[in-house]
Amino acid sequence: MELSTISSYLLYTAFVLYLIATVFFAATIKEQEKATKQSKAGNIGIAITIIGFISQVGYFITRWIASQHAPVSNLFEFTTFFGMMFVFAFIVIYFIYRFNLLGLFTLPVALLIIAYASMFPREISPLIPALKTHWLYIHVTTAAIGEAILAVSFAAGLIYLIRTIDQSSLNKKTFWLEFIIYTLYATIGFVLITMAFRAGGYENVFEFQATDNNGKEITVQSEYTLPPLFGPHDNKQLTEGAMKPLVEVPSWLKGEQAARKLNTLVWSIVTGLALYGLTLLILRKRVAAWIQPALHRVNPDLVDEVSYRAVAIGFPVFTLGALIFAMIWAQQAWNRFWGWDPKEVWALITWLFYAWFLHLRLSNGWHGERSAWLAVIGFAIIMFNLIAVNLIIAGLHSYA
Repeated sequence: MELSTISSYLLYTAFVLYLIATVFFAATIKEQEKATKQSKAGNIGIAITIIGFISQVGYFITRWIASQHAPVSNLFEFTTFFGMMFVFAFIVIYFIYRFNLLGLFTLPVALLIIAYASMFPREISPLIPALKTHWLYIHVTTAAIGEAILAVSFAAGLIYLIRTIDQSSLNKKTFWLEFIIYTLYATIGFVLITMAFRAGGYENVFEFQATDNNGKEITVQSEYTLPPLFGPHDNKQLTEGAMKPLVEVPSWLKGEQAARKLNTLVWSIVTGLALYGLTLLILRKRVAAWIQPALHRVNPDLVDEVSYRAVAIGFPVFTLGALIFAMIWAQQAWNRFWGWDPKEVWALITWLFYAWFLHLRLSNGWHGERSAWLAVIGFAIIMFNLIAVNLIIAGLHSYA
């Protein structure tokens, strides 16, 4: 059996184990209601999580051996590594606080990250010259570890908000809290709709004219794996008998794959809305309002401390990886420390935001709900950096 195949099996095993561990962490809710000091379900949950993490480390090592370079060079590899470090950060913080319900909110996000990664090409490809340096491994892995630790603050912040916000009426706070939950549904929608059409072997190819970086008009092709709600401007469909686009994007929408990306975004939003609406019909109340009673024994001060501690640990690691090590690599690869590339700009925005978070926390006394909202916003910035900057905004760092 090839190492790449073994690597895939190990990643799949980790995914299944994380899913099983989530069930055990969910069972700790009942144990909390009984006020038991020792949580058997929690102990089993963290044990399975650790085994899953070891399996994912095995995936990482075997893929490294198979590719002969650190597997962080494309979007699939980087995102799975980010998910692995997210689980590692949870394990570390779990043993500091022994907070079982953190696993119930952290592991589903890790599962979503891994599932999201699996939607991208998984083939092993050789590195381009700019990536053939040890600073790639140092910069990317350290930055991902820092982001993963920071992301744990999102899970804790979400628990705090669901636990403390009054759910008796629809207001500004409950609306934004539901919107945050809906974005998770949209991610699930992207994964499910992509998997469904991929399993059905759907493919639709369009040919059209586009402008390259030098302003020269070229003929390009765009391969759709989802039915084309939006098609390229003035396109020629190459797949006979396939669905024609409902709408052609206007000519001012630039980018060779802009129409396909818009199409994927709309499918994800619509599928997420359908899943969220179905959930509301089943629960007959908002999702946060349904979850809140299960968190009534959670200590808000403990959750607030967990959220802050994750930022306090993750911020210096992110500073090293995303700024300092990144500048050293940029100097080696492009003979400049800073170039205002979109990825560099958003790394700086992320760093400034969490620096502001710590300033408000330590100097202005922003604890509790305000701190929780900041943790959630910070995670949104990280996800924008991971998804939009990599897939939509063109730049030297784009994985697309």
